[in-house]
Amino acid sequence: MIPLFERYSGLKDGLAHVPLGRFPTQVEPLSRLGREIGVNDLFVKRDDLSGEMYGGNKIRKLEFVLARVLSKGAKEVLTFGCAGSNHATATAVYAEKLGLRSISMLLPQPNAEYVRRNLLLSSCFNAELHQRENTALLAWATVLELMRHRLKSGSFPAVIPAGGSSAYGTIGYVNAAFELKSQIARDAIPRPDCIYVPLGTMGTAVGLILGLKAAELDTRVVAVRVVPEKFGSAPGMVKLFRKTNSLLHSLDASFPMFEISERDLDVRSDFFGNGYALFTKEGTKAVDLMKEYEGLTLDGTYTGKTFAALLDDAEKTALRKKTVLFWNTYNSRDFSRSISGMDYRCLPACFHRYFEPEARHLDSHT
Repeated sequence: MIPLFERYSGLKDGLAHVPLGRFPTQVEPLSRLGREIGVNDLFVKRDDLSGEMYGGNKIRKLEFVLARVLSKGAKEVLTFGCAGSNHATATAVYAEKLGLRSISMLLPQPNAEYVRRNLLLSSCFNAELHQRENTALLAWATVLELMRHRLKSGSFPAVIPAGGSSAYGTIGYVNAAFELKSQIARDAIPRPDCIYVPLGTMGTAVGLILGLKAAELDTRVVAVRVVPEKFGSAPGMVKLFRKTNSLLHSLDASFPMFEISERDLDVRSDFFGNGYALFTKEGTKAVDLMKEYEGLTLDGTYTGKTFAALLDDAEKTALRKKTVLFWNTYNSRDFSRSISGMDYRCLPACFHRYFEPEARHLDSHT
């Protein structure tokens, strides 16, 4: 039984869940890097290894989101992201595992090697890929695809929000907080004073904040914004927090209702840089330091910028004598064999730009 159900048994009957990942993920000390930056108690939560085929933070969300899709009898799922979306790729991988067809509605983004890898892996798992140049065109294309699939199969695909960050998806990280509490109880890690996590579509950070409150852990979540503010913001976090909290309380009245305001949140926006998926000098330095001292791979879009915020706080001595947990949300599973030999021309023509010689390689260091 998952930790959340162990604590709130009433949730088990009303909340669909399907096991997809390998949990609990390990907590490991970052001793060498910690000594280098002056943070003696520095740890990492290895959600990069959360799935056997494809890891990262999306698997925890999909365990609840895809379970709900199955409970409603849907046969297809449609979701959103940018071209290299980790969420869209994870959805393709784990939807097929459950016998569901996946449709990805994508927007363009700056190129990087991970964009290529994710597109090929999505195709490998039979995802139907579409791209439009802006959100307005993507919205129209989504309506057309929903209607087309309704006419073809007799039912609409189930729609999954970008990042899987619905109230149901957010529960995945409420559960993760209880998983962490059990690891603290087993002395795998002292209670963290703070957890650093990327702020994208908000589900990961919000789920942890809610889960830590419910688990009675006095730990601060530092949410480092890595997307434009219209997609990740303090007001949006409050709204998602309340929606998720209300859902859990409605399913099990013993789950408490909590008060939260924007003043209670620690959102960092100084490390976003010039745009989504545009790497920064600070983020690249963070990626390189993690690789050099601990052998772990971060990315320049999410986790590199997040760890850059941690490094900045360490440099200002704000983390002295604190127990700090870096929650690694990036996939580090090597799926190169699965896409080896694939011809990018099997993808729709709109994605070929990411494979042509003039494509920009933003993550050549990883």
